[in-house]
Amino acid sequence: MLIAFLQRAVLQGIPLLFGSTGEILTEKSGNLNLGTAGVMYVGGISGVIGSFLYEQSHTDLNAFWAIFIPILCCLFGSLVMGLIYSFLTVTLRANQNVTGLALTTFGVGFGNFFGGSLIKLTKSDVPSITLSRTSLFFNKSLPFASNLGWFGKVFLSYSFLTYVAIAIALIMTFYLNKTRSGLNLKAVGENSATADAAGINVYRYKYFSTCIGSMVAGLGGLYYVMDYASGIWSNDAFGDRGWLAIALVIFAIWRPNMSIIGSILFGGLFIVHNYIPNLSMGDQELFQMLPYVVTIIVLIVISMRKRRENQPPACLGLNYFREDR
Repeated sequence: MLIAFLQRAVLQGIPLLFGSTGEILTEKSGNLNLGTAGVMYVGGISGVIGSFLYEQSHTDLNAFWAIFIPILCCLFGSLVMGLIYSFLTVTLRANQNVTGLALTTFGVGFGNFFGGSLIKLTKSDVPSITLSRTSLFFNKSLPFASNLGWFGKVFLSYSFLTYVAIAIALIMTFYLNKTRSGLNLKAVGENSATADAAGINVYRYKYFSTCIGSMVAGLGGLYYVMDYASGIWSNDAFGDRGWLAIALVIFAIWRPNMSIIGSILFGGLFIVHNYIPNLSMGDQELFQMLPYVVTIIVLIVISMRKRRENQPPACLGLNYFREDR
């Protein structure tokens, strides 16, 4: 039961890891993108559209194209969302909170519209679309994992996107802390005016971090559909995972490597009620609040300790006006 619980916790946590890692990169530049939920939704439906068109046009699927096409479509859809947010908040200097919330509403509506359209095209008797043939390629794990006992089941029994998510978090940690470009990005988030005076292109870094961060977050939506849900798209099936990803950013104190542990913890807290017998519906809802309760506790602790390295970027959520420098 413990091994099964850990496996389910990882499956629940990987979409959050993608979302939080992308949001951390975005917030390091000072952009607060509350539209992460919408970005993940658009990333998921974009991958579904690409996969659907490929499955409909080919009887025998090629493994490379069955994986490449959904990922490419997912990245493109997420990139467009990042560009929209950047154009509105960086170029037009719109309010970041309002823009992020608008993107979430738009992303969910966009996903539901095209998801519903695909369901009508298939003339399905249920309100969902199944891409099981494509999902088989995403679900494949290491063939020798089952021969390694509990170690193989806990650490090696997942799909390639799981390890991609972990690798991206580790690479991003190295980028932010050990590269000149990453340090410049952090400088933009801490004090945009000073960074601009030092010759750093503030607008370029904001666009770069937001667009790349959105693409990473979008992969979380694709992972949920193709891996966790085994290729089944249903409108409004994501739940509050996008908001959990934003909460995970605070829990990880803006460190991508901490998001790896935090995502598994959040995934476990999200499903722990399934492993406790005789819980009423109300009690299950209370247990699903645990990730948010933990986030609030962490926020209180880091606020009380007042250590600068554990605080959000100083310019987070603030638009940069070069004329005021």
